[in-house]
Amino acid sequence: MWRWLHPYAKPEATYRLVDKLLPWFAALTAVSLLVGMVWGLAFAPSDYQQGDSYRIIYIHVPSAIFSMGAYFGMAVMGVIALVWQIKTAEWSIPAIAPVGAAMTAIALFTGAIWGKPMWGTWWVWDARLTSELILLFLYVGVMALYYAFDDQRTGAKAAAILAIVGVVNLPIIHYSVEWWNTLHQGATITKFERPSIATSMLWPLLISLLGFMLLTISLVMMRFKNELLRHELHRPWAQRVLGTAEESH
Repeated sequence: MWRWLHPYAKPEATYRLVDKLLPWFAALTAVSLLVGMVWGLAFAPSDYQQGDSYRIIYIHVPSAIFSMGAYFGMAVMGVIALVWQIKTAEWSIPAIAPVGAAMTAIALFTGAIWGKPMWGTWWVWDARLTSELILLFLYVGVMALYYAFDDQRTGAKAAAILAIVGVVNLPIIHYSVEWWNTLHQGATITKFERPSIATSMLWPLLISLLGFMLLTISLVMMRFKNELLRHELHRPWAQRVLGTAEESH
């Protein structure tokens, strides 16, 4: 496995791989999001208690899940960057962080919209909401640290350390509804033996989850390509890529 992965420590090889995969991920993203959103927002049945207001679940739940998924991926890259000193892993951190921060902001915003009719208020200092807000601050902190130093390697290491330390917040977000008495509802789809959601509502949610996962990956890929070019601008291969892109326009 490591023998197969080793060539992709080289920026040029990594760029070529990402460039090949991105169109496929983008196409699958468009299809799955279209199907999931239309099915969930327009054709799934209304909830017997919440009516149509529950439909925001098809945006809120996937964005919340992949706000955590993106952070975990960023922390993994941080470990690789610190332990194996792989530059491409360092450069993936600023590619992931803004995407994860956007997912976190969407989760918080849609949660507030959902909370207003359910709780009668836009925001409460609930354990789940507060820990998700802390996740947004962690993303902002990682981005700020990365660009805070004149020496980019120092900034990358500082950002990687914060990303790794911040992982402790992820189980707090996930288990907050079980550890504390909160307003936020409990798990719905992670109880696989008996999900707390009807099948007719579950399937569009699963497709929306797939769409948001692919969207997150696609956006990270797009940003990662730019990071690779930015850091390798002095290399002939990067200049060739940029020259080809300019000629195509």
